[in-house]
Amino acid sequence: MTYQAFYRVYRPQSFREMSGQVHVKRTLQNALLASKTTHAYLFSGPRGTGKTSTAKIFAKALNCENAPSNEPCNECATCISITEGSHPDVIEFDAASNSRVEEMRDIIEKVRFAPANARFKVYIIDEVHMLSTSAFNALLKTLEEPPEHAVFILATTEPHKLPATIISRCQRFDFKRLSSNDILERMKIVLEDIKLPFEEQALKVIAQSAAGGMRDALSLLDQVVSFSADTLKVEDALLVTGSVSQEVFYDVTLALQQKDVARVLALLEQLIADGKEPLRLAEDLITFFRDLLLLQTTGDLQDLLELVTPEERFIQLAHDFSADVLYGFIDILAKTQQEMRFSHHTKIYLETALLKMAQYTGSPVETIGTTVANPALEQKVMVLEQMVQQLTEQLSGDMPPQQQERQAPRPRAKTPNGYKAPIGRIQEVLKAATKQDITNIKSAWAQSLNQLQKSQSALLAEAEPVAASSSAFVVKFKYDIHCQMVAENRALLTMFTQTLSAQLGVMYEMLCVPENAWLDLRESFIRDNGLNQAKQDTVQETQPFIDDAQPVASQDPLVVEAENLFGKNFVEVVEE
Repeated sequence: MTYQAFYRVYRPQSFREMSGQVHVKRTLQNALLASKTTHAYLFSGPRGTGKTSTAKIFAKALNCENAPSNEPCNECATCISITEGSHPDVIEFDAASNSRVEEMRDIIEKVRFAPANARFKVYIIDEVHMLSTSAFNALLKTLEEPPEHAVFILATTEPHKLPATIISRCQRFDFKRLSSNDILERMKIVLEDIKLPFEEQALKVIAQSAAGGMRDALSLLDQVVSFSADTLKVEDALLVTGSVSQEVFYDVTLALQQKDVARVLALLEQLIADGKEPLRLAEDLITFFRDLLLLQTTGDLQDLLELVTPEERFIQLAHDFSADVLYGFIDILAKTQQEMRFSHHTKIYLETALLKMAQYTGSPVETIGTTVANPALEQKVMVLEQMVQQLTEQLSGDMPPQQQERQAPRPRAKTPNGYKAPIGRIQEVLKAATKQDITNIKSAWAQSLNQLQKSQSALLAEAEPVAASSSAFVVKFKYDIHCQMVAENRALLTMFTQTLSAQLGVMYEMLCVPENAWLDLRESFIRDNGLNQAKQDTVQETQPFIDDAQPVASQDPLVVEAENLFGKNFVEVVEE
């Protein structure tokens, strides 16, 4: 007899031999005992979790000569022929290679015929999601009202691709990934049957590589057994599966603890040279640090360890790190792993992650969701606050009253929604402002607005330019919300200033300020620059020579400057 792969030889032949999937086994067995089986079942789940095997076992239990029973006997002629795949009433149909509507119509035509020598005619349709839309439509009516002797078992790894009308007509069972312990126990049975000694750590390496699939685990085991000599060793499993030993991870972690970046990068370079995938290395490192977190706990969690053995040196290494640092390592690697999936330079991403981890010190003051008090830091802050207050009082006492009034802090221009006008920049514009610049801006304002979209020009409808220098101009807004929306819309600011530049030949910067803030700012600017007092002094000096009916404009340079900036009535408005 030719050699058969482990996953074929050791396929379970009864519910008792199945690994995991307790919820599926119990439901089907209870239905068999009570004779309450239905006409259609849907088995969905990842590959290698037992969907097709369960379908065959269920088909044997339905047609077993010793039924009703919760297990097939595997001794009667019916059970033996179904196991061998030669029973005429149990039809296995591969939808991946027979997806057309013609093959489905052939099934529908034959389903109405009674079974040849069994109680039920069972159709096992594997990879059912591969059927075409026409094939699903052809199956729909038969699936809803099949003959009493027909049972359909649909198996798929992608249930989301099935039409809702198909799913609603079936009893659905979701198969879960198998745990590492289930896979370990099954592999032990296989190795004991072939009488091959083994190291349990080697089986853990295989179980982790299988990612919850029994077929993948048995296929890898088959490879490792062929590679091994007299004993299945952990080195053989690591070499065949491409995994990394816990010794290497121990060295990497120790180098991270010692901040030895050169050693960390050298170990990574060696692993890459040995053909290890950076993406797989990142995943294994996450698992290793997760095992170290488990070793920090006081409970007996050794059965949950995947990469680490509960040796004293690993336990000591786990306690050398705080939980906060290990969580930080896992977080860095998890984010890096996501970024690596979309890049061809995975090695560089992993090197960067290891450098971050070497420099990572955890968060001693802040933890997730809470803030831990630091008494020493709080004391320093209090001392600094007292010193600042004392210095402020001393400076206030030494300054003359006029200067104190001038240095008094003014409230910052701020809208209710949190927008802060650029006060310092606006003051610079006011100092360099000229009447010619503001006249130029106003002359091109209306035409520039017309070139904007209606939604954009509406924001500037209640705004007007109030001051301008050779490089910037200030726009006053009647409504604070419009001011904030325009100031935060960089695309609108750029477009509008470019439109003005096309007309004037000069590129200006646009500064936005709410109306209330502008009035305060204008008054402060006049007061700080002595414009108001200069105007009053000039009027008093020239009053005897001015006729009451013929007011003469002030010739004081500061007043002229104010009038050039804001118009002739600016100072009078301030006085009122």
